Amino acid sequence: MPVESTAWLPGPSGAVTPFRQHLRTSAEAVIRRFPDSLRSEIYVLSFRIWRIDGDERHPYVAIGYNTETQYGQEACPKDPGEARWNYALWLLDGFEMLGNIPEDPAGSPLYVDEVRELGIWFDGDYDFLTMDLPEEKEDELNAKSDLLRLHFHDAAIGLARRLHADGLLTEIFGRALPIVVFDMDSPGWEIEATEAANPPGPIADFTAWQRGAIDESEPRTEESLREKP
Repeated sequence: MPVESTAWLPGPSGAVTPFRQHLRTSAEAVIRRFPDSLRSEIYVLSFRIWRIDGDERHPYVAIGYNTETQYGQEACPKDPGEARWNYALWLLDGFEMLGNIPEDPAGSPLYVDEVRELGIWFDGDYDFLTMDLPEEKEDELNAKSDLLRLHFHDAAIGLARRLHADGLLTEIFGRALPIVVFDMDSPGWEIEATEAANPPGPIADFTAWQRGAIDESEPRTEESLREKP
């Protein structure tokens, strides 16, 4: 299969550090372990970002997918796009995870080394908001937590871009699947993240549906779905 054009890439999302190379190598292995019987059924890959106990020092990305069968089970005639593109209705459990977590013993030290070198790591308890800290120290830890989140978001987006640029998805699935990147703690961010992570073609339907949702009211997120009567 020909490698898809990378003209959509304005530049690298980040330097290829040991941690980011680990993400790239490990993500390929994860995707190649998806069941062969599902390859024709998978229409989207999911990069679900989360963190252990809300601690930004321990983020991970679960690399999964949704299938046509799952979509068919959740689809509603009034808005079939919701089941197709709203991650709250997708398969979410049981996927392999990469990041600073026990499930990724090779990646964890690489992650810590990277964020230490960037100067955004901090030691000690994470729940510093309940501690009696000087305001200046609390502000510093808040700022570092925000930077840690931004750093991992960027790493996940960069990973998706590399998978596209390397032609891996076309090789494995025979077509360039969209990768939807989302963080349930950042509702609505999946639009910006997914647009940054993919060339325009594979995400055209996702983008059209999400932009339609904005025109109607607001992005379709897990929270807004739960609020529906």
